[in-house]
Parts: sequence; C-alpha cells; structure tokens
Amino acid sequence: QRRVREAVVSTQSTGDKFRPSIQHFPAILSNANRLLESAKILDVPLVVTEQYPKGLGSTCEELNIGHCKINCPKTKFSMVLPEVQAFLQNNSSRQTIVLFGIEAHVCIQQTALDLLALGYKVHIVVDATSSRTDVDRFFAFQRMRQAGAHLTTSESMILGLAGASDHPNFKELQKIIKTEAADTNLLQFSCM
Repeated sequence: QRRVREAVVSTQSTGDKFRPSIQHFPAILSNANRLLESAKILDVPLVVTEQYPKGLGSTCEELNIGHCKINCPKTKFSMVLPEVQAFLQNNSSRQTIVLFGIEAHVCIQQTALDLLALGYKVHIVVDATSSRTDVDRFFAFQRMRQAGAHLTTSESMILGLAGASDHPNFKELQKIIKTEAADTNLLQFSCM
C-alpha cells in the first residue's frame, strides 16, 4: 500500500465546451472515470483544476469529482497554483503525481514540466489525456517523456496504485478493470 500513500491524482477539467473539439472525448471521459473511481476506492487524494470555467464550462457531469480535496478555477495553463502547491506541501509524503485530462499539449504538459521542476515523480495517463489534434497530443507525450514524466495507461496506473492483488480493496478495483479501457487510438503512436 506504499504506492497509494505516495500518490496524488490530479485532473485538468474536461469542460462541456471541449466536447466537440477534443479527439476521442467520450473515451477520454470513460478512462478518466476509471481513474477517479479507483482513486476514491484507494483513498488517493484528488485535485481538480478547471480552466476558465466561466467561459469554457465546469467539469463534465459524467466525471465523478465529488470526492476531490480541492477544485480550483484557473486561467494559468499549469495546474501548479498556490492552492495546489499548498495542498502538496501539506501532503509532502506524496511525491508521485498522476495527471490526466485536457489538453495534453497545454495544461497537462505545462503542469508536468512544473511538477518535474519541483522534484515530483509525474505519471501521465495517456488513455485519459487528449488534445484537439492527435499531432499535439503525440508531441506533448513525447516532450513530457523526454522531460522525465512516465507515460502509462489507466489500467496500469490503477493496478500500480494498488500494488498487489492482496490489497484490501482489490476486488472493487477488479470490477473497474474487468471492462477494457476505451480505445483512444494510441497505437498509431507506437510506430513513430
């Protein structure tokens, strides 16, 4: 259970106004919900930021973020806001940050780079992260990996947080991963 005690899950808002323009949006929501539900089961703190909710809308109703520890509106692209930094400092034993949401090449990338510069271990959940174009998405993943972030999938992250099948909540997690993660067209990147 050491991994659970070290992690913070952080998502960048997926507001309704993004729905028509983000690649693989329904699949991204589905995979994000797998992570959100797992974080709740594992009692991993959830931090949510919403990019300009006044103009872009709040987090989609489909996403269950009711258990978040903080939810901050922002206009800065990075999620590393004073409120988020204070939360992380108050939870200093948690040095691993799990990031997902939209857009990969803007808010997720800038957050990952800021967190890496602050010394955190950063994991990007690629099947729960997207952009308006797959080109931006691909090059954001590439840049974040080169900077030191770990790229992973929702199922890999869920099982990684649990650590082992003897975790007391593993049966609940099994129900989540029993259904295959939604396809977000990541295999196209494997040949590049």
